[in-house]
Amino acid sequence: MRNTKQLRAIREAMHSAGRPLAVNELHELAGQHVPSLGLATVYRLISSLVEQGEIATVDLPGQPPRYETAHAASHHHHHFHCLSCDKMFDLDGCTPGIESLAQQGFTVTDQ
Repeated sequence: MRNTKQLRAIREAMHSAGRPLAVNELHELAGQHVPSLGLATVYRLISSLVEQGEIATVDLPGQPPRYETAHAASHHHHHFHCLSCDKMFDLDGCTPGIESLAQQGFTVTDQ
């Protein structure tokens, strides 16, 4: 895969976000660096990056997939989905006692 400015913007967005991103979030963040970045290009690059093992899919039932770096995916962790902003965050640790793992200002409604 060629190292285009679109690809660099996608990679930078994935690394700087530090959390799993939905396609629309990735498009918005990468588009700040490459304003002409099209949604179809984002989908194509995501597909290639998943195929190459550089990023991993994070599935949440009933939600569109999110994507995180393969490095993040290689470490044992869980995910927290905020129902207010629809963003997903990484949680270090395991789900027993998840209430104590939620970041300040969040309330756990389901496990």
